[in-house]
Amino acid sequence: MFYHPKRKIRYLIVTTLMGCSVAVSAQRLTLPDAIRIAQEHSYDAQLARFSFLASYWTYRSFKAELLPSVNLNGGLANFDHSLVAVRNYEDGQVAYVNNNSMTNHLTLSLDQQIAATGGRVSLQSYLYRLDQFSYDEKTYNSQPLRVSYTQPLRSFNALKWEKKTAPVEYQIAQKDYLTAMQDVTLRVTGLFFSVLSAQSAYKQSLATLQDREALFGMAQKRLELGTTTKSEVLQLELSLLNARVAVNREKLELDDRMYQFFSYLRVTDYETAELIPPYVVPEVLLNADDVLQKAIANSSHTLEQRQQMLEVEKALAQAKSGKGLQLTLSGEVGFSQTGSSFSDAYRRLRDNEIVGLTLSLPIFDWGVSRGRVKMAEARMEVTRTRLEQAHLDYVQDLRKKVLQFNTQPVQCRDALRAQEIAEERYGITRRRFETGAVSVTDLNTAQQEMESAKSQYISQLQTFWTDYYTLQKSTLHDWIHGTDIEVNFKEMINDK
Repeated sequence: MFYHPKRKIRYLIVTTLMGCSVAVSAQRLTLPDAIRIAQEHSYDAQLARFSFLASYWTYRSFKAELLPSVNLNGGLANFDHSLVAVRNYEDGQVAYVNNNSMTNHLTLSLDQQIAATGGRVSLQSYLYRLDQFSYDEKTYNSQPLRVSYTQPLRSFNALKWEKKTAPVEYQIAQKDYLTAMQDVTLRVTGLFFSVLSAQSAYKQSLATLQDREALFGMAQKRLELGTTTKSEVLQLELSLLNARVAVNREKLELDDRMYQFFSYLRVTDYETAELIPPYVVPEVLLNADDVLQKAIANSSHTLEQRQQMLEVEKALAQAKSGKGLQLTLSGEVGFSQTGSSFSDAYRRLRDNEIVGLTLSLPIFDWGVSRGRVKMAEARMEVTRTRLEQAHLDYVQDLRKKVLQFNTQPVQCRDALRAQEIAEERYGITRRRFETGAVSVTDLNTAQQEMESAKSQYISQLQTFWTDYYTLQKSTLHDWIHGTDIEVNFKEMINDK
């Protein structure tokens, strides 16, 4: 995708039986390969999936609250054998009599919350049975049909506000998952180039060791012929010893970085794996306005700002609703009957209507309610001001990142050219050393400059791809292929 077309990479991913690791059978691994493996198998990717699924089920539970619910509740075999107080209605005298009874009752209801008004409507069917064993009597009380409705008139409508905030929170969860995948990409990029740097240093140390061995043998022969000095030979021998030490040091460093990289990928078989640098840098020049537009449209920035404003507006509405007169209207209509048998309880049903209005009015609360409203208003203004400043900083930071990224292709080309020059210069210096035209010091200097140029080139490549993936994370847009980064969330949910 981002590499030279002649480099054909073939790899095979085989998951273990427990799904805990990945075996990679490959000689060469590219950056896109590593990103794909990490986004499928790394722990960070798994945590991001589980976090999204938790948010999905939270949102699904909220949507279920908006639908009618069927409920069955009651009490069965409630036996009571005790003394109860009974007052004589003629003289008011209280006496204790023996109670030996059992009650059973069931209610089947269809309940629906009304988000627009905050009310609750319920369709119920109720049956009650009382067994008085002392008198060998049974009493049934039935309400085959009862419709009830409760409506707060000035109370805080929590469901109405949740209907506003829940969809936004779920959209943020989707954006957060996409962003988390880009965090995985950035993490892999850093580890990938960390290995590349160690891999390059190790290869260079091996090449240097071979050079020093050959040159040291040549110097010994020249010493026998008297065409060089003992000091030059000793200096070259010291350089050979340092090269051997460097090989061991760079091998240990490479092994350590390889372990960190493949451990993050959860890859177990990587002994023969070799990482291929993304040498070909795409010519991508970004426009700051286009990047800003995509960031606002695709990222969670706008949604998060909206969510924070909804939260403070919700707090203000709650504070205002708690101030002053509180009214609740409730009513029910239906049919009821009482009888000594089950069939009698459902004959000749009687009308049953109940309507009532309850109110609560604080006469004097020392300004508590008014203070809560003022505090909520102040918090809303503080939040609005903070979000405005945060948006300005967000825009400025994006523009700065675009300007920095647009300089990277030129920097990569310059670093590549510097590497080519350093390699050519080292080759010339080495040939001149073989003829005795330059000293060991000049040879070591040319070698150090070549190693520095190679390291700088890899570092510049890392900067380019890190900056590119950072902008891709901010905008959730693939600027090389011109497509938004998307995930089939339905498929992800169904897989779980």
